Amino acid sequence: MLITRHAEATAVLSDTRYVPPPVRQDGTEGTLAWLRARVSRFSTGETHARRRHELVELLSGLDPAGLRAAAEALTRQRGGDWRGVPTAVLGAALGVEDTGAVPAAAAGYLSGEESPQADAAVAELLKLAGIPVITLLLQAHAATEGLIETALAHAGPDQDIDELLGETLRRDPPLKATRRLDTRTGDEVTIDLVAVNRDPGAHDPARGHVPHLTFGHGVRPCPAPEHALALAAGVLEGLLK
Repeated sequence: MLITRHAEATAVLSDTRYVPPPVRQDGTEGTLAWLRARVSRFSTGETHARRRHELVELLSGLDPAGLRAAAEALTRQRGGDWRGVPTAVLGAALGVEDTGAVPAAAAGYLSGEESPQADAAVAELLKLAGIPVITLLLQAHAATEGLIETALAHAGPDQDIDELLGETLRRDPPLKATRRLDTRTGDEVTIDLVAVNRDPGAHDPARGHVPHLTFGHGVRPCPAPEHALALAAGVLEGLLK
């Protein structure tokens, strides 16, 4: 089933009977498949709540304003070569100085596409940090860089960067869809995030647009929206100002 209406999407995302499609649990220790079976994004129930809490605890010690300033400074230091800046800044804040293995590990993190390169990258990251830290680095990598890239395409002269990011998240999010499994029927549900964020029925002239769903909603919201926005904003400030 494909969902394109905002109200239907929020109902699904708020219902514990809808869970992420299961990932395989028999991956060899230290591989991408093994890691995916142990992160909050692909788990459910109490396991998900516990793993997500670990991420929130880690993030509580990070100041978004500090991440924003560091991302701007590193972008300028690199002469505008911004790729890898969000991950490098977040990694340094979490005590990981070498984030070079993140892109290869992140390439199959969401899709589950396994490769020797991804497995080697996961093994390298496990030498540097625990699963919660690696989770944050992998979840932040592609999504944050995708947000920056799309925002740059929409940027106008002298545009307010926070407004630019907010509008980009609503109208052209880096993650175009999210999936859930209906545990009652076994049917898979796909939520078209572009469509639900633009749903005319979700716009009340008296209140403006209701919140976009790019960062999730209900049972499984993104644990780090402020931190992701801070990293993206810092890079954009380094590029556009």
